Amino acid sequence: MTILNKIACLQGRRDEVPNQELARELAKSGNRVGIQEIAENLWNKDTNVSFDCIKVLYEVGYINPELIADCVGDFLKLMKSRHNRLVWGAMLALSTIAALKPDEIYQHYDEIQKVMDKGSVITVDNGVKILALVAAHDEAYGREIFPYLLNHLRTCRPKDVPQHSEKTVVAVNAGNKSEFIAMLEKRMEDLQGAQVTRVKKVIREAEKR
Repeated sequence: MTILNKIACLQGRRDEVPNQELARELAKSGNRVGIQEIAENLWNKDTNVSFDCIKVLYEVGYINPELIADCVGDFLKLMKSRHNRLVWGAMLALSTIAALKPDEIYQHYDEIQKVMDKGSVITVDNGVKILALVAAHDEAYGREIFPYLLNHLRTCRPKDVPQHSEKTVVAVNAGNKSEFIAMLEKRMEDLQGAQVTRVKKVIREAEKR
């Protein structure tokens, strides 16, 4: 049996368990040949196959991102897919490798921003993480990206402020922390309970940076 035959749809399954099991197997064994086979089938004509393959890859990324880092080009191309499942799957995968491939991802900053601006909740959540990690990698990247992240936090839904500020704080530094903290203090007017507690924790972390 080839690695591909272990994905859910080729086993006649509609659940994600086979994909998760395959991801754990690939991550544990470090099977780069198998991972390459899965990556090649992101472009399979059968969308059920490509959907399962992106699931396998980002699940591997959760466990051992280094194993899928070389697939960065595939994930960046998938952002242009007409299938939303592949778009947000690609963003999930990119979020697991952003710290490993920041230079490659930065070259597509404008595309990522466009995808986020019209994307699903999952796409936006992972886009924030991707861009924050890339911004944190290089001061020049941060100067370009951080204003976008700051504006996003200023305008996103109140319920998203805690999670997105937690992801953004990695890109905070001595030069931008005052603006970041001031914005969060203003946003706390829209928050309550546990949301306020989480944002206060982010502010304390930012103050140390």
